[in-house]
Amino acid sequence: MPSSGSAYLLLDVAGTPCALPRAAVAEILPLPDLHSPPAAGGWLIGFLNLGGAPIPVIDLAGLLGLRPAGAAPGLYAHLVLTRADALAYLVDRAADLVTVPEAAIRPAEAAGTLNGCVAAELVLGDRLVHALAPERLLTAQETARVSALARAAAARLAALPQPV
Repeated sequence: MPSSGSAYLLLDVAGTPCALPRAAVAEILPLPDLHSPPAAGGWLIGFLNLGGAPIPVIDLAGLLGLRPAGAAPGLYAHLVLTRADALAYLVDRAADLVTVPEAAIRPAEAAGTLNGCVAAELVLGDRLVHALAPERLLTAQETARVSALARAAAARLAALPQPV
């Protein structure tokens, strides 16, 4: 019996077609106002207050070096909330959810990208799409710093009086 394939969320990241495994994506949101504390900067563009929890928002194009960090997002920008990491990625557009046949998924060479963040190449018609490995987008040091900033943001939020 042939395999049906794997599901991916197709993304536009500064004009570069990328994809995240569907299993890694919790939700897609239009770009809301973000809280940008002084410690944020570069590809960490701020925090999304999601039910009282500060979720770090990472500009995926800035992180991957596809455009200068801090450049304004486009009109159709989305936030992609991750399922496991309590992170959100800013992308130019979350385009489509597709099932890719196993024969159209080619493993990428881990040494070809920083931290092996591109796990595979998806052949979709005449397009080649970079399938990203969410667990390898940030290095261990970056993950630790973002987590520390998120804890500090949560402590600041908790210190505020509750709304009436």
